Amino acid sequence: MATLDHHENCGCPHAERYTAVGLSASTKTGSSNQEWITKLPFSDTRDFKNATRGFLGTLEDGIIRQENGAVVWDLGEYGFLSDETAPDTVNPSLWRQARLNRINGLFQVVDRIYQVRGLDIANITFIEGDTGLIIIDALTTVESAKAALELYYRYRPRKPINTIIYTHSHADHFGGVRGLVSEEQVRSGEVRIVAPAGFVEETVSENVLAGPAMARRSLYQFGQVLPIGPKGTIDAGLGKASRGGIISLIAPTQLIAEELETHSFDGVEIVFQLTPETEAPAELHLYLPQWKALNLAENATHTQHNLLPLRGAKVRDAKAWAEYLNAALEKFGREAEVVFAQHHWPIWENGNIVDYLGKQRDIYKHLHDQTLKLANQGYTAPEIAEIITLPEELEQEWSVRGLYGAVKHNVKAIYQRYLGWYDGNPANLDPLTPTDSARKWIDYAGGSVAVLQRAAKDYELGEYRWVAEVLGKLVYAEPHNQEALELLASAFEQLGYQSESATWRNAYLQGANELRRGQPAQLPLAKSFDLQRALDAGNLFDALAIRLNAGRAAGKRITINWYFTDLEQDHLLTLERSTINHIAGYRADKPDATVRLSQDAFRALLLKESDFMRSWRAGLIKIKGNPLKLVEFFSLLDEVDPSFPIVTPRPSIQQEASTQRHLRSLASGIAEKLASVFRSDPDGGN
Repeated sequence: MATLDHHENCGCPHAERYTAVGLSASTKTGSSNQEWITKLPFSDTRDFKNATRGFLGTLEDGIIRQENGAVVWDLGEYGFLSDETAPDTVNPSLWRQARLNRINGLFQVVDRIYQVRGLDIANITFIEGDTGLIIIDALTTVESAKAALELYYRYRPRKPINTIIYTHSHADHFGGVRGLVSEEQVRSGEVRIVAPAGFVEETVSENVLAGPAMARRSLYQFGQVLPIGPKGTIDAGLGKASRGGIISLIAPTQLIAEELETHSFDGVEIVFQLTPETEAPAELHLYLPQWKALNLAENATHTQHNLLPLRGAKVRDAKAWAEYLNAALEKFGREAEVVFAQHHWPIWENGNIVDYLGKQRDIYKHLHDQTLKLANQGYTAPEIAEIITLPEELEQEWSVRGLYGAVKHNVKAIYQRYLGWYDGNPANLDPLTPTDSARKWIDYAGGSVAVLQRAAKDYELGEYRWVAEVLGKLVYAEPHNQEALELLASAFEQLGYQSESATWRNAYLQGANELRRGQPAQLPLAKSFDLQRALDAGNLFDALAIRLNAGRAAGKRITINWYFTDLEQDHLLTLERSTINHIAGYRADKPDATVRLSQDAFRALLLKESDFMRSWRAGLIKIKGNPLKLVEFFSLLDEVDPSFPIVTPRPSIQQEASTQRHLRSLASGIAEKLASVFRSDPDGGN
């Protein structure tokens, strides 16, 4: 069994990466992949010409490092993509996309508009104003943004930055902002930051309330800890996935709130089109009349996008997405001479643009309409996913192929948005848990030996989807059955090798690796103080509420008044009926305790950037009333486990209880020490 290799200098947020490669492609997989050559127009090379047009230069070694020398981006790892012919372990359509996404450097889009592409999963766009730079998006990390800016300055005048525009609320479009400007420059008004309305709220929502689950599932979507190579991850569909670096955020100073707004920045007129509930809950397009240049953010790239990412998110509105693209086509596209986005490469010439925009619009509208047509005939989401096929004009269009999103899971997302998880069949209304169901299922099938024998025969026949379904149950019933783990991993691998979608490939291969080697031992939650600083007081209490252990809180009643000194704002927090509630602007007449502190001090405590006792001793936290009630409240909160299993069942309730007892014993010792200090020195020495 292969071991995990620790890359001390990789700079990646996950300290371990899988180094072993998988099995070879089966004969069935090789034949399946070969069939794609005749299905799609591989002789069409226009994308390669567009992806290299305007090239000025790139990083000589393709490496981006942190200040301490740690590597956070290395394009040299993708050298195997220089071969035009896909190996039999990669779908040829995805191989083509991976090769396109390897093209990197600084490119001229049109006069005074430049992009750096291929040094991050996203693009950064530079617009040369009369006196300074207007930058669209800031990439994922501080390191990549800084490297992109220096690459731009190598070939263009060193004008100062005066405006940054965030196109939407995903980290790969704002995370590198501190590699471009400082917060002081923004506070002073030297640099403005423009974003769509709802930007901060949606950024916080996605990274906090469901953040741990999304972070864990993102490993499956993007494959950040998989080996890079023909038997591992080769792309993310939108580009190469970032494997390390610092994510930052500086809040916007100007919001675009109307459907259409026109503003001038440093002599450049920009028409903003607000497009909420599309690829991100807060997103916008930009049109620059001076150059007849249309930027579509992430709503139209060179792949079919996700209506529901594999990592999870709010389900996106396919109908609205199509309507906003249709509006962009009619308002701007009929005269545009170039279309570009914050992933992939531009398209020039109006005839090409109109054709491209029409097809981008129609992929989402077609899937939306056909899904609802079939749903209204009584078909369920899995059935619809098997029925729907694309019209020939869309089927043969590279820009809407399922290289990131995919027809099958987009159809299910549309069904979910309108009809939810329940398919209307009472047999599916209250099913057993996956583990309980699996145990009964395996028993009905004659036991694990019989199931394994049949699954092995089906594997040899190339029935990998069925083998994955069957053995998924067996692994949940018997998580230590090594034969089942290995055969399921092999089935996942073959499915991954056949996948056109990069995210499907990554998910299958990550699943295979975890079945064989376990989940990576170190999966720390991404702690960005910049993102946490965007939380208001209400968000902070929401983050606490979702950690409450309802069982331990049973029968307890706690009332705490919180006063944030920097906001001069009261918050009332109550715990009763195993539920935490809070409300701003209120305080209880007879609370158990009253806490006075700043928002920053509270954030520092939640992030464990500061020790409670030290903060209290320093006077950063003041408590009146019964401090033991505050200690009791925090003792009822569970720690988040960022490395929960996915392809195998969670530990038993008994095991989890043991873990929580251990955590509680640690907390109890701290609480006793704290209580003792409070009794002897209630004022904290102040």
